[in-house]
Amino acid sequence: INIWKESMKFVNNVYLLTSEMPSEEKFGLISQIQRCAVSIPSNIAEGSGRSTEKDFLNFLRISLSSSYELETQLILVQQVFNIDTELLIVDLQNIQNMIGGFIRMLKTN
Repeated sequence: INIWKESMKFVNNVYLLTSEMPSEEKFGLISQIQRCAVSIPSNIAEGSGRSTEKDFLNFLRISLSSSYELETQLILVQQVFNIDTELLIVDLQNIQNMIGGFIRMLKTN
């Protein structure tokens, strides 16, 4: 699934970003950001392995929810640490649009 591939690339970029953050955030915001980022492709993968479309849709929704949580955290990084996250946010919004479109497509089938 293309969404999974794009979200995997995105996770790599998130890890690069978090390596720039202060080390005292390792068990705080860094950990939360990384877990949210990993949750996006992980839930897509887990959902694709489920036996029903209803289950798959549920995991896609969880993935989408994680992406919105992550978007908030990236905005915080920009505000608190003055680290530019704008390009990551744009990439994340593209992934959100892809997931949303896929959800809509599955619901109409």
